Amino acid sequence: MRIEKSSDSCALAIATIVMGIIAGASSGLLSIVLDATERVFFHFTETNAIPVAFSATPLNRLLAPIIGALIVSVVWYFMQLHYRPVKLSKAVDGEKMPMGATIMHVTAQVFYVGTGGSIGRELAPREAGAMWAQSWIRLGDRIGWLKLAPEDRRLLIAAAAGAGFAGVYIAPITGAMFCLEILYKKIDKKAVIVSLTMAAIATMVGAIVKGWQPYYLVASRQFSLRLIPFVVIVAPLMGFLGTWYKRLIGRASALRVKDRRIFITMPLAGALTGAVACFFPEIMGNGRGVAQMAINVTSVSHSAVALLLFGFFAKGLVTLATISGGGYGGTLTPSIAMGSSLGVLLGMIFIQAMPGEPLMQFAVLGAAFFLAATQQAPLMAMFMLFEVCHLNFSALLPLGLGVALSMAISNWMQAQKA
Repeated sequence: MRIEKSSDSCALAIATIVMGIIAGASSGLLSIVLDATERVFFHFTETNAIPVAFSATPLNRLLAPIIGALIVSVVWYFMQLHYRPVKLSKAVDGEKMPMGATIMHVTAQVFYVGTGGSIGRELAPREAGAMWAQSWIRLGDRIGWLKLAPEDRRLLIAAAAGAGFAGVYIAPITGAMFCLEILYKKIDKKAVIVSLTMAAIATMVGAIVKGWQPYYLVASRQFSLRLIPFVVIVAPLMGFLGTWYKRLIGRASALRVKDRRIFITMPLAGALTGAVACFFPEIMGNGRGVAQMAINVTSVSHSAVALLLFGFFAKGLVTLATISGGGYGGTLTPSIAMGSSLGVLLGMIFIQAMPGEPLMQFAVLGAAFFLAATQQAPLMAMFMLFEVCHLNFSALLPLGLGVALSMAISNWMQAQKA
């Protein structure tokens, strides 16, 4: 019996290291696909300083999402004649993710984001990581000493999905929290070791392509305790609104077009995105542009209020149109975009009573609180904003308190609905 336990531990250790490398490389390749698509359609390279193609002409910004939507509608229609994308929760429980179809599916997601489509790109690397983990498990079944126990299989797939995320956003703790909070839903020593180790390896591999710079540029990273009243007031509101947006995402997903109508609905979603992008380019892509716009606001003005309000509603509605129209992708970064916009708007009110705090910090806090509710993952939300913004440790207190209050309201709302 002791020999069997040692063998299982050795097999899991090897799988953890190998999958960390594979998930990181897979995420790096998807990042290259995104960068290449953006260069072809917009002739620009995305950075944290220039998150969207501001220099592209309005006509370019109009046509690119439409062309992208036409292409992915063909891909998703013919793919779904024989295959329905497997949810990550079901993949963890053993439902097979066919390699060819999954690769086509995740590439289509990233491609559409690269053409300006309004959807998150974080789902693709997570699905790719889970697919590669399933492939490794099947290999282990053929090679006896690499075979994993049933519970270790679940852990490996969940950790690989989180590692895929870590490799794209260079956020190892966030990747581990995604595994533990959302997919594996169990925290013990083994789960922490496997998820953190795999996410850390994937981060180092992914950084070869992405580098170590922050995903969002936040100049003021030292957070004051003077923000606590804002946190106590605003976090519950963000929990309320984030939970409602989560419900809207669920409804849009239930209405997602999968038949021939997708040849109409996806181009319409692309046309809506492109039409908005003609005068508001920040709408394009996964939401990075809207979030960075909110972070860059430094003073209260009528124009800033108008842009933030428009960014909040436009990003939310266009993303829902993409999902219901037949598109697949993440909702994590769109949630950050919406939360950061609303956070700054509420911060503008707060500084009238307690001036002195930089508005960009309200963007970060709002993003975390809103994200916690839409994803139902407070630790992941807290550490994601902490990692992708390269924040100071002083941010952990307001972030931690805020995501807890946001989730308290979200849990209460869901209990009432049940």
